[in-house]
Order: sequence, then C-alpha cells, then structure tokens
Amino acid sequence: MDSLNRFESKTTHRLIRLEYGVGLAVSLALFALHLDEVRWLPAIFLFAYIDVIGYLPGLIAHHRSEDGEVARVYYVLYNVMHSVTTQSVVVGLWLLVYGFEWALLVVPIHLCGDRALFGNFMRTFYAPFEPKKLPAFAEFERTLTDRTARGAETLERI
Repeated sequence: MDSLNRFESKTTHRLIRLEYGVGLAVSLALFALHLDEVRWLPAIFLFAYIDVIGYLPGLIAHHRSEDGEVARVYYVLYNVMHSVTTQSVVVGLWLLVYGFEWALLVVPIHLCGDRALFGNFMRTFYAPFEPKKLPAFAEFERTLTDRTARGAETLERI
C-alpha cells in the first residue's frame, strides 16, 4: 500500500494479481507461439525446481507438524526460490552457459502464475506457512472496512 502501511486491501491485492496475470498471459502466449521450439526437459526442470526446493520441503514440514508451525528456513527457501531476483539470476546464468531458449519462459509462467492465480507472494514469518487467516488480521480488516464504510456514508451526506 505504502512504505508505512504495509498491507493490501482486497482491491489492491486483486489489482496486483491482475498485473501478474498480464505477465502470465504474455509469457503463455509467447510460449504457445513457440511450442514447437521448446526443449521439454529443461522446461520441466526449470518449472519444477522452484517448488521442489522452495515449497515442497515447507509443505511436508507443515503437514508433519502437530501445530502447523514450521522452521523459518522453509520461509526463506520459499522466498528465495520464488523471488524474481533469484530467478532472473538463474535465467541470466542459463543464457550465459546454454544460450537463449523458449523453455526459459516457464520461469515467469511459474512466478506470475503463483501470484496471479493463487495470490501467493513472499511468505512472512508472522503468518502460517500454509495460508490461513490470522484472527488479528481478520479483526484489523474488519475494523478497516467499518472505518471505510463510515467514510463513504459521510461523503454521501455531503
């Protein structure tokens, strides 16, 4: 939202997801246009390794945990592997070593898909690893919504 109020409303969250949806659509369109030129083993590897390293270990730890709590290392793994910065470095290194190929589009497809389709962004240590609304956040959201509704009523009277 801004540098002092680091949260999103439902609307701003949807707008950010929409932006990533455009990135997903462009990446998918380019991928589809060059489907016959895609090397499938690198494409599958590049798409899957992000979650194999960054998500599955935390998911397994979450399901094995009696209270759903997981170590911070799983959040770090998720955030590092789902970072546009990290994946830009990976793609850049791939380009230097192997050269350009259309399979590289699976990286933005994965990242944009996670954000646009599932609403998954970076994970914070303060929330459960697997999405679950925190009671304190639900209350904050309710208070903010009530305040916004009161402001709209005031505007209607003017």
